[in-house]
Amino acid sequence: MSKLNLAPFLAASTYIDIQHESIVKKARELTQGLTDQHHVIKACFEFVRDDIKHSWDYQLNPITCKASDVLKHGTGYCYAKSHLLAALLRANGVASGLCYQRLTITDEPPFCLHGLNAVYLNNETEMKAGWFRIDARGNKEGVDAQFTPPVEKLAFPILTKGELDLPEVWHEPLNEVVKALEKGKDYLDVAENLPDIQLF
Repeated sequence: MSKLNLAPFLAASTYIDIQHESIVKKARELTQGLTDQHHVIKACFEFVRDDIKHSWDYQLNPITCKASDVLKHGTGYCYAKSHLLAALLRANGVASGLCYQRLTITDEPPFCLHGLNAVYLNNETEMKAGWFRIDARGNKEGVDAQFTPPVEKLAFPILTKGELDLPEVWHEPLNEVVKALEKGKDYLDVAENLPDIQLF
């Protein structure tokens, strides 16, 4: 069995710009004095979940996509927030990827993607090394996402027929997500044109 190549999940990219000065600074600030993986992940996760405002929840502009822009403006849709969390984690040496769920907004079609993260846990209590999903979209009434390995506690459960947890962990955001964010004129325009993918 071939060993998983984690290098792409630690690398900088256009949207997960871990080399940006502001990302480096914030990554160090959040984890100063922390030595174990669990606390590093928890600090970064809770910062993005609680301090970066969800664009729709707070009806905020501008629309962000690149991690450093999300940090600069303090706002982003779930997808953009996942880019920032991946950047902060990678800047701290934690392998992090992007995951998606395909959900409904009103418990019936149409469907749209929801963005979250996966982190590669080396050796967590009661959990073998592997990917573990976390969701920093931001808590509100009815949403209580936490970092509680080995128990996964995401923002949204799969409830409606046709909804799906997509099993892949990507090192880069999906093109459909980038297109929706970069084309969106404002938070309302993005909400009316949320990205989706065709399943076969």
